[in-house]
Amino acid sequence: MKPAWVVLLVLIATFAFAQTASESSQTAPTMKQLMLDLIHPASNDILLFVNRGAPKTDAEWAAVRRGAITLAESGTLLTTRLGARDQGDWTKNARMLADVGAAAYRAARSKDFKALASLTESLDASCTTCHQQYRPNVFPREGTPK
Repeated sequence: MKPAWVVLLVLIATFAFAQTASESSQTAPTMKQLMLDLIHPASNDILLFVNRGAPKTDAEWAAVRRGAITLAESGTLLTTRLGARDQGDWTKNARMLADVGAAAYRAARSKDFKALASLTESLDASCTTCHQQYRPNVFPREGTPK
């Protein structure tokens, strides 16, 4: 009987430890992590393909699709899980990112380089508009020292 109790105790302890480890590893990313690890690389991937010429292979189009869907979903994430900083401009700016990401995804899915290239100004504006308001160290407001 003793070995059965020992095995049961070990199983319970293992389950409890695994559950605690799993819960502690599921911390939400910071805004900086989201920007540096998801949004910035995704937007750069799209803009690099546009500036260097159309994607030439299925793998390159897949990379554009991944970047585009990352932007679309990140825009949604900025208004939901991470919580909107305010209900006005923050939500509007995040929606711009989601919309341009969705449009880029549609263009990449149909391999329409002209449509993808036409989105670069909107993509840039979706980032710049938000950064001007929420990252004054990147875009100082008029009348403030740089």
